[in-house]
Parts: sequence; C-alpha cells; structure tokens
Amino acid sequence: MCVFCSIARHEIETNTVFENENIIAFLDMAPINEGHVLVVPKAHFLDVDEMPDELLHEITDVSKKLVSSIKKVYNPDGYSIMQNGGKFNDVGHYHMHIFPRYDNDGFGWTESGKEQRADADVADKIRWNL
Repeated sequence: MCVFCSIARHEIETNTVFENENIIAFLDMAPINEGHVLVVPKAHFLDVDEMPDELLHEITDVSKKLVSSIKKVYNPDGYSIMQNGGKFNDVGHYHMHIFPRYDNDGFGWTESGKEQRADADVADKIRWNL
C-alpha cells in the first residue's frame, strides 16, 4: 500500500498545511529545514509526465502559495523546490518538496565528477523528442 495514498485518505495522520479535493500538502517527517513541506496529488502517480496537465498546474499554484507562506513565516535567504522521478522517487508516489533555505544550511547539490556534455548535440536530442 502506498503511504501517500494512505495519507490522502486520512488513514495516516500528518501535519497538514493545505488540502483540497486533488492535493494534500504536509510537513516532511525528516525535514531539510523547519518548514519543509511535501505537495502530493491525492491520485497515485509516480512521475510528473504521467499527470494530467490540469493537476500539474494546480500543484504549481499551490506550491507558489506555500512559498509565499514559508517566506512570511521563516524569512529565509531563499527556498528550494524539487521533485525526484523514476527510481529516485523513494516513496513511489509523486511529491514536490518545498523548503526554506539559509546560508550555510548544509544542503547542496553534489556533482558526479564525471565530464558531462552540454553542447548543441545534447540540446538537439532533447528538442527532437519533445
């Protein structure tokens, strides 16, 4: 059973910050920083490209409102919005992370150290498959 589907059905208690008929947003149980929120569609999807456009737009609208609220509450130096797909989605249900950021908070991207291409051929491959 999917834990986020159970949360959407209120079978598991969370600290909910927003809810409507399509989306539930709640505090992450292992926050990067205080105020870390997960935005989750109530319907089960793994990846962003599986969702109807209307739902994705609604998630974006809710995310925008949550960013404004987080800015008011925490006065952060910035914020991050991120989503992991495929096997990197450790829950198996689409979710968007939103969390306040601060100088020296320890969160950051790591790079593989491998040489990566960012040339016209790479751009062409992606563009041709749109």
